Amino acid sequence: MAILPKTIQNLINEFSKLPGIGPKSAQRLTFYLLKRPTIDLEVFARALNDLQKNLVYCSTCYNMAEADPCKICSDSRRNKNLILLVEDPMDVVAMDQIENFDGLYHVLGGVISPLDGVGPEDLKIRQLLDRLAIADDPKELVLATNPSMEGEATAMYIAKQLKLPKFSHVKVTRIGRGLPMGSDLEYADEFTLSKAMEGRQEL
Repeated sequence: MAILPKTIQNLINEFSKLPGIGPKSAQRLTFYLLKRPTIDLEVFARALNDLQKNLVYCSTCYNMAEADPCKICSDSRRNKNLILLVEDPMDVVAMDQIENFDGLYHVLGGVISPLDGVGPEDLKIRQLLDRLAIADDPKELVLATNPSMEGEATAMYIAKQLKLPKFSHVKVTRIGRGLPMGSDLEYADEFTLSKAMEGRQEL
C-alpha cells in the first residue's frame, strides 16, 4: 500500500472533518487542488485565511457580517417592525431569497438542546428579549426555528417569555408548516400531516 506524503495526508484529514465529506471525497478534493495552478491555490488559501478574520457578528441581529451593524440591519428600506427569528446564519440566506419578506432577523445561534448541553443562556435569547423590550412601537416576531423537537421547544420557550406585560406590543407568530408543494400524502410523516391540519385555511 502506497503511503501518501504527509503534506497530502494532512490536507485529506482536514477535508475529512467537513460535514458530508468522507475519506474518498477528501482525497478527490486534495488531488484536484494539486492540479490547480499555484495562483489558484494562493487565492483559495487567502479566502480560507480571511474567513474568520474579516467577519464579525452584528450586535443587533447576531448574523455574520463584515461590518456592524450588518447590511440588513442598516438597510432603511427594511420593515423594522417585523423580525424573523432563525437558528443560524444559513437560515437568513434561505429566508432572504423569498420575495414576501422585507423585515429584519434575529439569529439565535442554535436551539435549546439539553442532551447536547445547550440551554437558553447559551443562545441569543436574552439579547432578543432586550431588543424587543426597548421598542415601544408594535412589533411582530415570527418564530422560524426548524420543525424539530428542539426547534419546537425553543419556539415555545421564547413565546412563553414574551407573554410578560412588557412585551404586550409584540405579536408572536410561527411560520406555517406542513406539506411541501408536489409531495404525496402517503409519503409524509405523522408530524408533518398533523402540522398541515393545524395550518389549514378557509378557501
